[in-house]
This record gives sequence, C-alpha cells and structure tokens, in this order.
Amino acid sequence: MEKLRRVLSGQDDEEQGLTAQVLDASSLSFNTRLKWFAICFVCGIFFSILGTGLLWLPGGIKLFAVFYTLGNIAALASTCFLMGPMKQLKKMFETTRLLATVIMLLCFILTLCAALWWHKKGLALLFCILQFLSMTWYSLSYIPYARDAVIKCCSSLLS
Repeated sequence: MEKLRRVLSGQDDEEQGLTAQVLDASSLSFNTRLKWFAICFVCGIFFSILGTGLLWLPGGIKLFAVFYTLGNIAALASTCFLMGPMKQLKKMFETTRLLATVIMLLCFILTLCAALWWHKKGLALLFCILQFLSMTWYSLSYIPYARDAVIKCCSSLLS
C-alpha cells in the first residue's frame, strides 16, 4: 500500500534511500537476508579454498575445478539475498556488465565440462583462470570507475 501511495504521489524509487529499496526488494527481513548473504559468501570462500587445497592431491584438478566453480557460484548467489534474485539478474545483464556476465557464466559451464566430461585437466585449469579474471572484471563493474582505473594501470605497465 505504501508503495502505491508513493507512486501516486509522484515519488520515484530514486528518491527512496538505499535501505528502503533493499527492504522493498524481498519479503525476507533485513537481518535474515544479511545472515543468508554471509552464509552463502562464507561457503563460497570455503569451497574455493577447499578446491585450491585439493589441487595438490593426485588427480585433484577435477576436484579443484568443481569446488572452485561451486565456490564462485555460491559467492555470486549470495548477493541475491541482498538485492533479491530478479534485481540481481537485471543488474547482471545490464549493458555495462553483459559481456562480463556472459563470459563468467560460460567459464562456469566450460570449467565443469572440461573437468567432468572431457577429462582435459589443462583446459579445466585454463577455464578456472578465465573464471577468476571474468569474475574480477564483473565485480569491478559495481565500483564506479574501477574498470577504467584497472585499464589505465595495465596500459601504463605495458607501455
């Protein structure tokens, strides 16, 4: 009802504060969303570290690829609890992040395919590296001017 009143009175969502927008995005309470964000994010970090540890075991490249990918997916899914799944998907596929999102999702799929079905260890490791780079580029898109700063820094190092 409050949302309808705001729309009818001419107040847009841009005039709302960040906290109010986050609270409107989900039926879960703010504390519940924050707890599940933390749980998913910590699980993601744990899976990634576990995968890295398993890399050094004989035949561990397969386990590394699976756990590293699961860790990245869990960390990415954790943000759905903060802003809601639909808003997260809309933001992921905005024009500024579209290429990074597509490459990141492709790397998730190709890493698992290379490790589990194709049995190509080198390819799985390459896709894990590309997964890290695409996830980093995707994450930088949420920080204003971060991508520009990285590009300038890399270009100055190369020249």
